[in-house]
Amino acid sequence: MSTKRTIRVGLTGGLACGKSTVCQLFQALGIHIIDADHIAKQLVHTEQATLKKIVKVFGQTILYSNGELNRKQLGHIVFKQTEKLHQLEAILHPQIKRIIQQKIQYESDKNHYLIVDVPLLIEQNYSALFDQILVIDCEPKQQMIRAQQRDKRSVSQIQAMMNLQVSRQERLAIADNVLDNTGSLDKLRRQVKQYHEKLCAR
Repeated sequence: MSTKRTIRVGLTGGLACGKSTVCQLFQALGIHIIDADHIAKQLVHTEQATLKKIVKVFGQTILYSNGELNRKQLGHIVFKQTEKLHQLEAILHPQIKRIIQQKIQYESDKNHYLIVDVPLLIEQNYSALFDQILVIDCEPKQQMIRAQQRDKRSVSQIQAMMNLQVSRQERLAIADNVLDNTGSLDKLRRQVKQYHEKLCAR
């Protein structure tokens, strides 16, 4: 007798494409979400070994006086110096990947499928962890507008962040499925529901 295996879906998309919104829609349908950004934040809590490694590379100036990570200061450093960004990623991503694998193992066979939200899925070679890649897509000009509204950053800052990600074409090329977030929330919700029904029927 064959056993059903939980389908592992890697969700990604460019800056401000709507990944968080899509994850909330899946959660409303009862689907478990593993969030790579949340894992990264946990890894850099005060006194965590990973934070100590980061401080060793970047210095005490990236910490507040209470020992917490000053994300803005660290971001200011890495988004101006590509080699520093690569150093940070080399510390964080092996740890993030290890924890994601543990969480996938723990959640397997509990649902028809689970979703892992990984903004840098392509850039950091996470694809092998998943059965399907789901890309959230919108127009670059929409990314810019949404990121400005959400993050209160300058156009040049947002463009610099977008430039560090793979292109829209590269994301779409690797996608098994695409959710179009160029329109309304209702349109997006319908697409999520259709994708959910498709996976549940397998």
